[in-house]
Amino acid sequence: MSFVHSVSASIPARTWLGSPTATPAQRVELVTALQVRPASIASKYFYDARGSALFEEITRLPEYYPTRTEQHILASHADVLAQQIAPGATVIEWGAGNCDKARQLCAWLAPQFFVALDISADCLRTGVRQLQVACPAVQVRAVVADLTLDLVLPADVPRERRVVFYPGSSIGNYDPPQALQLLQRMRALVGSDGALLLGVDLLKPKRVLEAAYDDAAGVTAAFNRNILRHVNRLIGSDFDEDDWAHKAFFNVDEKRIEMHLQARTEVHVRWPGGGRVFGAGESIHTENSYKYDLHGFTALLEGAGFAQVQAWTDAQNWFAVVLARP
Repeated sequence: MSFVHSVSASIPARTWLGSPTATPAQRVELVTALQVRPASIASKYFYDARGSALFEEITRLPEYYPTRTEQHILASHADVLAQQIAPGATVIEWGAGNCDKARQLCAWLAPQFFVALDISADCLRTGVRQLQVACPAVQVRAVVADLTLDLVLPADVPRERRVVFYPGSSIGNYDPPQALQLLQRMRALVGSDGALLLGVDLLKPKRVLEAAYDDAAGVTAAFNRNILRHVNRLIGSDFDEDDWAHKAFFNVDEKRIEMHLQARTEVHVRWPGGGRVFGAGESIHTENSYKYDLHGFTALLEGAGFAQVQAWTDAQNWFAVVLARP
């Protein structure tokens, strides 16, 4: 098993976003986004070790339908997928996390190689070890990287028959133009004979969507506030999680869930070389999660160069699993 710490030329070797301090580029990114109005923190900073663990807890909550619905669709159509993707392929999971979904997928597809990509080193390290035990015939590679930047795979990963696996509807975290650019990068990665297998969260009643991002147990709230703890470590700021309330709502016009952290009172936040005051009620935007109709998402795929698209949904049409080819 190979473990590659960083693959982006703009991030020094052996550096990842779970590091104790930010790189100069990350610091500039974070401080700049905190100083503007409205402020924001990129959602990729959710995933330090604690954030990754909290997200795994979210996926098991009763309100959070995406994970179990996607798993049901994949299991229901595993035979068809195995026919479409013959044994011996190279599966590349974008945002692999603890590799839970990968273990089942590798059992169905019997790939020769599996490449796990993720921003959280700790979570990925544990996941690939468990995957290698569960699937000893598969050659496993792990790459820790900021997936918003250019990606370089280990040299021994085959270029032929690549299948990019992007579950969980993480594509929804990108604005549509950014989603198109990401899909174009994936199109280039799979080449002429590969495929993209991904999950897409579909439009549904507002009450269902908002409950999934604001659960009764408060796990999503803890996940959202934890980003402040991570930012404190990265740039030396002094955010206090207790000063901030979790807010999640469905923006009907934009067709997206938005997550924010809202200041409970006036808050003074400092970091080396600067700081700012947040007024009572002022918010930091931490995440978007766009929801699609299947026709619109198919058009997005076609715009990225995927001309052949198959989709499977659950009985309620809440979620789709899509197999797309050039």
